Amino acid sequence: MSDPFLYRVKAAQRDLIERCGGILRVETISGYSKSQVGRWNNPSDPDLMPVGAVRVLEADCGVALVTSVLAEANGRRLTDPETERAADVCVMLSHAELMRQAAELANGMAIAISDGQVTPTEAQTVDRLAAGLERAASDLRAALATIKARGGVPAGLRVVGDEGR
Repeated sequence: MSDPFLYRVKAAQRDLIERCGGILRVETISGYSKSQVGRWNNPSDPDLMPVGAVRVLEADCGVALVTSVLAEANGRRLTDPETERAADVCVMLSHAELMRQAAELANGMAIAISDGQVTPTEAQTVDRLAAGLERAASDLRAALATIKARGGVPAGLRVVGDEGR
């Protein structure tokens, strides 16, 4: 595999398998063998999930991971029809998680490039960290969209020592 798109799809497949509970649970949900699911999960194996398996697994975890990669490859973006999910996301917590994920990505990338060479294993590790950052950014964007739709909300911040005013 040398096509960057295939690496993105493989990473999305791995994330989907993880979100659905791992290889053994995906075997049960999808009806495919453990070895086939393992091939989908292996970044070095060129096997891709069939559309039916993608649909079942994305429905199970509630996140269109593989479908989003396919849409992006065609210059499109998916929208989240579940606006109530966005209403429950706290903007402060979302921001904190985004900053934590960004720091982890920066650290992982620094470690990977520290010797002047990025190995496939290091690339895989950094890719996993980047996926976490994407999820955190998506949650923050959902929270901000909710705030915009509501016409603004209090940030919940206060100045320490300003309680008496």
